[in-house]
Amino acid sequence: MKVREQGYIMENSYVLQLQEPKFKEFYLSYSGYAQCGPLHCYGPASRPHYIIHFVLKGKGMYQASGQKHYLSAGQGFLIEPGTQTFYQADKDDPWSYLWIGVGGSKAGRYIRDIGLNSEQLIFRSESGEKLKEIVLDILKHTEMTTANLFYLQGRLYDFFSVLARDVVIDSYVGTMKGKEYGKESGYIKEAMAFIRNEYANGIGVNELAQHLNVSRSYLYTLFMKGLNISPRDFLQKYRITRARELLVLTELSVEAVGTSCGYGTAERFARAFKQEIGMTPTQFRKYYRNENRRNLETAGDELEKLLNG
Repeated sequence: MKVREQGYIMENSYVLQLQEPKFKEFYLSYSGYAQCGPLHCYGPASRPHYIIHFVLKGKGMYQASGQKHYLSAGQGFLIEPGTQTFYQADKDDPWSYLWIGVGGSKAGRYIRDIGLNSEQLIFRSESGEKLKEIVLDILKHTEMTTANLFYLQGRLYDFFSVLARDVVIDSYVGTMKGKEYGKESGYIKEAMAFIRNEYANGIGVNELAQHLNVSRSYLYTLFMKGLNISPRDFLQKYRITRARELLVLTELSVEAVGTSCGYGTAERFARAFKQEIGMTPTQFRKYYRNENRRNLETAGDELEKLLNG
């Protein structure tokens, strides 16, 4: 899917999503490949599944729980369920990356088996071409037949097998630029936890400042220094990002999506969504599903070019 902003392409992506997993202990939730434009970003958001991203070309920044990691080709990062994250392509050398999302009762265990966890979110691998081949192959199998579901499950294990063989966990890989901010970092983490737990209840900047027992002006300073975004804009982007996921991955009504993301009325939700995305929630759902389905159905030649390029 090509996403346009201010007249130029921000992202060219291919995404496969499985809404009803056949397997329970460990299963593929979604997978994709994206070529990002300068400063293309995702989030701030909290995701329901584990997601592993791997950078194939270019550079970008990944931020989790207030910590920034600057990554380049050959490196990857883990997104954990329920963790506040934000990632953005470099302005001059925007990244292309692949990703694979997994769920199930044993997903966390298998993630830890390859060396990734809350303290080790960043890794590097020399097997980028093999990981790319697996993901692009996954994207070709769009029909949810029994045979394809078993095939996709096998490809998921192939992906983890590759990482288990050569993933390198290095405490110096993807380290933050600049120093940790101690007490201020603690405030940011507490703010993230509060937003994650309460955003659906319609909280605003006042409630967030009260929870942290700080003034609105100090809260603004904390967010701008640590996240380079105001608290108000962060809340807005977090809610809209979550709404985008619900519109794509569920059959909830637009009104129910708005309510679950903390918007008191359907009108307020539609206005905020259009301001952020450029189209109404209904238009976005229809466009995304139709465009992504059309992309996957006609992407054979493009995927072959990517595979061989």
